[in-house]
Amino acid sequence: MFKKTKSGKPIEARRRTRRLTIRGTLSFFIILTLIRSIFMQRYENVFVCVLSLVLFCVPMLIERSLAIDIPPLMEAIIYCFIFAAEILGEINSFYTIIPGWDTMLHTINGFLVAAVGFCLVDLFDRSERFSFKLSPLFLAIVAFCFSMTVGVLWEFFEFGADQFLGTDMQKDFIVHQVNSVTLNPSGLNTVIHEPIESLVVNGEDWMEFPGGYLDVGLIDTMKDLQVNFIGAVAFSVIGFFYVKNRGKGKLAASLIPIVLDPEDKPEEAEKEIEKTPPKGEPNDG
Repeated sequence: MFKKTKSGKPIEARRRTRRLTIRGTLSFFIILTLIRSIFMQRYENVFVCVLSLVLFCVPMLIERSLAIDIPPLMEAIIYCFIFAAEILGEINSFYTIIPGWDTMLHTINGFLVAAVGFCLVDLFDRSERFSFKLSPLFLAIVAFCFSMTVGVLWEFFEFGADQFLGTDMQKDFIVHQVNSVTLNPSGLNTVIHEPIESLVVNGEDWMEFPGGYLDVGLIDTMKDLQVNFIGAVAFSVIGFFYVKNRGKGKLAASLIPIVLDPEDKPEEAEKEIEKTPPKGEPNDG
């Protein structure tokens, strides 16, 4: 049953209200951005706005289809992540304007995806329909591997988009020095460190702008995978201790969905009560 505050209002109802407020507020800004993009005839941004609104519906659909309850904190983080990545990052160019924006989001993404992988396996592990029981360490390893796999697949997607669609999802980095054994005239496997002091491309001096040799995505890819690794490890450790001490971790409990019991559905319970006649009274039907 829902816990109640002194005011008599269920705690879960208050949390759900705050969660809907966050989603409603962010949706309002997305709609404003959508209208602005239509007037400016930026139809690619219109698509991004529509995609963001669709993604906002995913947590609710998952809850209904899997009969689980996503904690308010977890759902709020998901909404903020979508808004930060699509609206602020893509449309408002935060990826290029704010240093580290992409790194921050990839770290959070590794954390969130690890949480998703952990939840999926944990739900199976606690389900009465399955006979196997997994150790906390195995659950943590699966969550970590799931997060890293999704991270690698995303980098494949970025590389494919850049190669075949001419995008720049793998952001370039400025390189000021080349470290390579290929530059060794003796042919030995000894690294030569060659600083880039002059660079002319198509008759333009690139040392003035952009400031050196462009890496074309390799550094960005490896950096994204590294911070994804950090996020995945962080949640895997949290999830490990959560399962080991089953439910005692407040932080993990606020991030890991739970399976709903009939008692957790007050609306359905009230309907059942209304259908059931009081004891000692005849059924009108």
